[in-house]
Amino acid sequence: MQSEKLIQTLQEQTRQIINHAEELKSSDLNTLTWKENEISWSILECLEHLNLYGDFYLPQIQSKIENSTTKADIEFSSGILGNYFSKSMLPKEKLNKMKTFKDKNPLNANLDKTVIDEFINQQINFLDLLNQSRNVSLNKIKIQTSISGLIRLKLGDTFQFFINHVIRHLNQIDRIHQTMKNI
Repeated sequence: MQSEKLIQTLQEQTRQIINHAEELKSSDLNTLTWKENEISWSILECLEHLNLYGDFYLPQIQSKIENSTTKADIEFSSGILGNYFSKSMLPKEKLNKMKTFKDKNPLNANLDKTVIDEFINQQINFLDLLNQSRNVSLNKIKIQTSISGLIRLKLGDTFQFFINHVIRHLNQIDRIHQTMKNI
């Protein structure tokens, strides 16, 4: 895939994500903290989970881009592991539940609407990083994963993984809204 096309696609998805999050700001705190049961997440817990991942990935991506001496590639080619990870994050028809790392699990955290603002700020930062990435190699820059410091993904794969993870949890938020309406 052309690097520029990938960046444009990811930027458009990120703008849609920001719009979705902006809509959540009009919800009251009871709606944002409602849970189907004691082990399910609320809307704010979903967003806080994404914020925790943003806290891990965004500074690392920023640093790698700023310190890179690579040149932009015309073509981005996904790595085997990166392609697998990014596709595994996409929501599927039958929900594929995944275990969350303890340090990224916000279950029962005391959260308020500032979580939404932080999420939106991270997405704006992500848009900026996508823009900056036009000047570096999406293939040669490697980003450490939250799974292990030994597993590194190409920058382009990390971008796709990051956005697919957000989309996955925004779908979860939509399901929470729907379940809440049906009860």
